[in-house]
Amino acid sequence: MITEFRLPDLGEGLPEAELVQWLVAEGDTVTLNQTIAEVETAKAVVELPSPYAGVISKLHAAAGDIVAVGSVLIAFDVPGEDAAPAADAGSAAVAAAAASAETPAQVPAAAQAPAAAQAPAPGQEHAQAQPNLVGYGAAPQAAGRPTRRARVAAASVSSAGADTAVLEAAPHDVLHAPDVVEAPLERPRSTPPVRKLAKDLGIDLGLVEPTGSDGLITRADVEAYAERIGAAAPAVAEVDAEPAPASPAALAERSAVERERRIPIRGVRKHTAEAMVRSAFTAPHVTTFLTVDITATTELIASLKADRSLQGHRIGILAVAAKAVCLALARTPELNSRWDEEHGEIVEFGYVNLGIAAATQRGLVVPNVRDADALTLVELADAIGGLAETARAGKTSPADMMNGTFSITNVGVFGVDAGTPILNPGEAGILALGAVRRQPWEHRGEIALRDVMTLALSFDHRLVDGEQGARFLADVGAILREPGRAMLMR
Repeated sequence: MITEFRLPDLGEGLPEAELVQWLVAEGDTVTLNQTIAEVETAKAVVELPSPYAGVISKLHAAAGDIVAVGSVLIAFDVPGEDAAPAADAGSAAVAAAAASAETPAQVPAAAQAPAAAQAPAPGQEHAQAQPNLVGYGAAPQAAGRPTRRARVAAASVSSAGADTAVLEAAPHDVLHAPDVVEAPLERPRSTPPVRKLAKDLGIDLGLVEPTGSDGLITRADVEAYAERIGAAAPAVAEVDAEPAPASPAALAERSAVERERRIPIRGVRKHTAEAMVRSAFTAPHVTTFLTVDITATTELIASLKADRSLQGHRIGILAVAAKAVCLALARTPELNSRWDEEHGEIVEFGYVNLGIAAATQRGLVVPNVRDADALTLVELADAIGGLAETARAGKTSPADMMNGTFSITNVGVFGVDAGTPILNPGEAGILALGAVRRQPWEHRGEIALRDVMTLALSFDHRLVDGEQGARFLADVGAILREPGRAMLMR
């Protein structure tokens, strides 16, 4: 029986999502909850598990398409007669966002509703009722945004009877050749640099045979595969070769192509732009600066790194600053509050969900450490490290970026001394950490080389007065100047 599956509401309340890549092709046999595709919403890349066990009958979208929630995404040939999706499963979408924090970048099984009388796959006759995806039964939208076929659907290209199938260059296209085996059903494992290389060469990692430990695809694996199918970048001309003169027509064509490049505004970049515009024109921003001698903090960090009992814990300036922020927020709760326009109230939080701005290949994301004020310095460092690793891998879940109460952005890692950060929407403050500079500084009545940093605090002037913002920033600076002062704060 042919059963269609519509793109579900992924727990964010967004009307559409971009199909990043298919991990299956037409004719493939899939099992229940096997990952079949990756879709990018305005906040994160999410893996879609299969709602059925059966055969892929038709892919209704191609990589790069913008698909409206409720639109048909894929069709399955499911054995049995009662394979239709449950009509009431859309109610589980409310719990999806909160539960997805425990299973990042994947629709959580705990939030999925049971399927309705699905015929068991071979070997599963005795299994219990299986979980179902959120958003089943979503009504199709009458007039949605038209899809944009930015890439060629790999499933629509047949390699039979041809030496190679020529496709448009795209990050996730599947390049078929006579000696290429069918893509594996499990998602390939690789590192971000290797995925970028594969993207640049237009290679589907699912077709690359891994040689690394635990099935990891290495750079050499991708390069070897590219050489085998002829997908490598154009070779560089020999040094001694005399370049052929370009014709005026070729120069004109190159000029038109190279002078402008148009990139669709969507995904994380679109969400970030909308959020920043909304924040800049809603909350009256004020930024105040403080340059402080943090030599005592850098010496503390060096001693902690040398402590054998702390090996494996990456405690850096960001973690110490985060701890200082949590202590200072307890003394100035106005910075840890929200302006509730709808109810005409100011909401002060008795906890700190600390956002850590992270630059990724898909744009800026701000996941937050839940209840950061309850963590020790070591626990805070580990939590921040985990957020950064997840963000770099593009696996930050939407739930991890919700309900933050205050944020930190570390522009110092780019060699920048200071800036005027824009508030994360709904938050009262954001602190920017500048670069640590070794420079002459007054110390105990003399000039000495010291580690100096500039702090920049932006805050919502509806919630925070100048005196409160200055006091908060002074508290953070005092802790970084003399970490022992933290013993006097509560």
